Amino acid sequence: MPNRAAAVPAATDDADLVRRIGLNDQAAFESLMRQHNGRLFRVARAILKDDAEAEDALQDAYLDAFRHISAFRGDSQLSTWLVRIVANQALMRLRRQKRERIVVPFTPMTTERSEDTRESPTAATLRAETRRILERRIDELPVAFRTVFILREVEEMSVEQTAEALGIPAATVRSRLFRARALLRAALARDMDVATGDVFGFAGSRCDRIVAAVLTRWEQEHGFVHQM
Repeated sequence: MPNRAAAVPAATDDADLVRRIGLNDQAAFESLMRQHNGRLFRVARAILKDDAEAEDALQDAYLDAFRHISAFRGDSQLSTWLVRIVANQALMRLRRQKRERIVVPFTPMTTERSEDTRESPTAATLRAETRRILERRIDELPVAFRTVFILREVEEMSVEQTAEALGIPAATVRSRLFRARALLRAALARDMDVATGDVFGFAGSRCDRIVAAVLTRWEQEHGFVHQM
């Protein structure tokens, strides 16, 4: 599918993009989505812990933003306004899931960044596994901490932007981020403790192979015939 947005000149500022969308400019609306897709998907994914649900919430949020584009007055950045709409959509879905007692399965978070072609297969595998562990531990955080962590640490939004997007005080953003980091450190430390016991594992086939090799050499040196 050709990237039609590539032919659309980038909006000089939020106000221009909003104006064009308000005039039902489809190309401008597509440009807005392509600019913000990555961040907004991660916000929805942080809340819902499911790729498909996050995509649905993001689609609903975009349509909601389109319907209410005239309400954007430029008091904040357009990206912050969109984050708030997506977060509200995702939280509504989460509340509905809890009411309906839906169990949401874990699906590893995707990433839009391409793998470095110069990276060795071993390094790529290690990095992917590390990312999966981190994503799993982030998913285990309470939703309030998880959302703040994604906005601050992954999307690198400021405390003020995060507070505005989520409708909470800046002090609450700071305290939730502090708790999220502490919980993640504790969880990852437990993972390290468990993994340490398996470092340079020796049991199983490695143990059998070395014992067999030593016995064979020992028997050869002493003139014994190895008994199978």
